[in-house]
Amino acid sequence: MAANWKMFKTPAETTVFFTNFLPLVKDAGNCEIAVCAPFIDLPVAIAATHESNVTVGGQNLYWAKEGAFTGEISGPMLKAIGCTWVIVGHSERRQYFGETEETVLKRTKAAIEAGLKVIVCIGEVLAERESGQTEAVLQAQFDGGIAGLSAAEFAQIVIAYEPVWAIGTGKTATPEMAADAHKAVRALVAAKFGADAAGAIRILYGGSVKPDNVSSLMAQEDIDGALVGGASLDPVSFSKIVNY
Repeated sequence: MAANWKMFKTPAETTVFFTNFLPLVKDAGNCEIAVCAPFIDLPVAIAATHESNVTVGGQNLYWAKEGAFTGEISGPMLKAIGCTWVIVGHSERRQYFGETEETVLKRTKAAIEAGLKVIVCIGEVLAERESGQTEAVLQAQFDGGIAGLSAAEFAQIVIAYEPVWAIGTGKTATPEMAADAHKAVRALVAAKFGADAAGAIRILYGGSVKPDNVSSLMAQEDIDGALVGGASLDPVSFSKIVNY
């Protein structure tokens, strides 16, 4: 269960969140919990979660280790402050900041080289869904952004399927729609990396996950977790998702 806070929360608000959140999930043994926070909140989040069952991640990284790249953050920097995870290829990075399959692959490889685990996001927009292109889009994103990994690198990632039309819109893919997409992604993994890898890969669903729909989503065989946006900003709401 991964939280993506996007561009929300100051360091002070981060402290308050974990003060309230950690007691609510301290007995959650059914899943791995990660909170991906804005860069300025990461030191506070990492300190707050020390010796807890919650890990912390960044929301993006640049593929170079260091250099004249004003405003960017590298994998070694995230690793050095104690991050475990990083998100790569989120639909908002694709939509607003020019992310491509090529840059998704470069960022993913750089993150793995730095010792980070990676949540790689894929998913279609509404026009693609309505025109029946969902599986073709997923295949193109997989082929360009994930298939270039080695088997050892692939073992360090989690895939998040995000129907872009369901992010922050209140619309949610039905559990069956989500399950169909997850099944298609798992088939792509099997074709490229083999049946064992397909069985082992965790595929998260992201797109307006809330306490009242998480159980029906998680009941689907191919859905292994969630990447939670808005509902992860409130400690009680996110704890209900973790403890579903």
